[in-house]
Amino acid sequence: MGDVLAGFHAAWEFDSDSVLIRFERGIRTPKLFQALGERRIPHEALAAVTLTPGKRGTVVLHAVPRPGADPLMAAAAGQLKDSSDPYRLVLPAERETLAEYYADELRPLLGPASDAEEFLVPPPEGPLQFKAYDGKASFDGRTVSYRWFWTGASSAKWKAGDQRFPVGDLADVEWRSPEVFDGHLRLLRRTPAAAQPAQADQDPAAVVFGLGYGPVHESLPFAAAVLAAVRSSGPSADSTPRTPARRDPADIADRIRHLGELHQAGLLTDAEFTSKKAELLAEL
Repeated sequence: MGDVLAGFHAAWEFDSDSVLIRFERGIRTPKLFQALGERRIPHEALAAVTLTPGKRGTVVLHAVPRPGADPLMAAAAGQLKDSSDPYRLVLPAERETLAEYYADELRPLLGPASDAEEFLVPPPEGPLQFKAYDGKASFDGRTVSYRWFWTGASSAKWKAGDQRFPVGDLADVEWRSPEVFDGHLRLLRRTPAAAQPAQADQDPAAVVFGLGYGPVHESLPFAAAVLAAVRSSGPSADSTPRTPARRDPADIADRIRHLGELHQAGLLTDAEFTSKKAELLAEL
């Protein structure tokens, strides 16, 4: 093919073996797109292509990635909003016929709908770093480092000291979006000396997010790069990540009280308060 289809915030170039997505840079472009710059998606990394009506006179061309093919989407684990999904191209409605043509051309070239056995899309390039609420996270391609901030880190993290995690010692990465309550980045070790604390703010293998800290466009590419390095390092004798212990009921009660304060202050809607309270109660 080799043709280009331009939409809002991105343009897709259709090559013989892949789709090259180039993201625009501008104040209206989602910050995650700007951080990614461009991404080359092999045809075998895609399971389907759809074209659906969008909002306000637009159509949406969506290339659906195979589960496990893209470290970014694997790390996101379904938490990205549609507006930040790098596989969605929003186009003016008058380009619907052209978009359908490219979708029809692309569909016969796609991979199977089954899970990919390995990552097929290159991860974000390092070195990477970002500021969380309680520390600074850095990754040089081989080791993840946490340096704690005295203004935000818990006493448990200060006691443990700054941390370094070689990717070979890790089994998985857990990213919880900073746009929801209790956002964090947690590293799950292959053979931890003890069960990791359930609370991210007490776990030296986790950094917690907050207002202005660990934004999606910084923390998600970081998590994806670490996840890709962990997977490429190969399994160990015990590669099954350990499940964090269940939370202390007293901690759950404190967090529900905090949610109630945010709700009374008008910072959470009734629906948000009910949903997040249910999430916490489910962890008992």
